[in-house]
Amino acid sequence: MKKRVTLTFPRSAVQMPVTYRLAKDFNIAANIIRAQVAPNQVGKVVLELSGDIDQLEASLEWMRSQSIEVSLASREIVIDDQSCVDCGLCTGVCPTEALSLDPDSFRLMFRRSRCVVCEQCIPSCPVQAIATNF
Repeated sequence: MKKRVTLTFPRSAVQMPVTYRLAKDFNIAANIIRAQVAPNQVGKVVLELSGDIDQLEASLEWMRSQSIEVSLASREIVIDDQSCVDCGLCTGVCPTEALSLDPDSFRLMFRRSRCVVCEQCIPSCPVQAIATNF
């Protein structure tokens, strides 16, 4: 089973090796989608967790017991086709190539199945045609 979660670390827990503990103690694979972590600051990490459902739940409870705020990510990227000008700027920042330009029509193509909701495309859009929904 897979779950996408956002972890918010208090300053005191930023140095904790969470992905190591997930793998070693819970047999959970953690794919880091986005991270903003610095010493002595609140940190945020978006992870895609894969593993046995019971182990996933146990790992989430362990993280909460360590004062790490855990929220399930259920957001999706949405593109306003009426606003999009097909400039392609978002394709250059998309790490999974979920966004690309059609080689024939030069129109923006979005493959939702490849999107990991890293949100790097949102600030790259000059006309603000890309957003997240809940």
